[in-house]
Amino acid sequence: MTVRGYETDMLGHLNQSVYLNYAEHARWSLVQAAGVSQESLIAKGVGPVTLETTIRYKRELRAGDEVEVTCDFHMDESKIFRVEQTIRKTDGTVAAEISATGGLMDLKERKLVADPREYFRALATDPRLFGL
Repeated sequence: MTVRGYETDMLGHLNQSVYLNYAEHARWSLVQAAGVSQESLIAKGVGPVTLETTIRYKRELRAGDEVEVTCDFHMDESKIFRVEQTIRKTDGTVAAEISATGGLMDLKERKLVADPREYFRALATDPRLFGL
């Protein structure tokens, strides 16, 4: 991604809320690359939810900077999973580290499903992208 001028604050830094947009974009890109669409999740009666997000800012980003955003899912037997992400400049400089806790919500019951891995395995053409 390229940091756009309108995403910066008065100091010329990438606005703090945009880091979340970059992270969300990378998560959905991974989900889609794994073969899971929003439509297929809704058809199964579930939707992803974010329960907590922590951002650790390391270095500033400015308009024109090129960055990549990594995305690693970590799932176990619990209702929740972790997503670890790094926003890195093309020269390797880490600009931010983002840790998120999420789950899959049953859209009718409005509660987290017991095992989100079950849904990701069933829907994904490449579940390895979820660490499965």
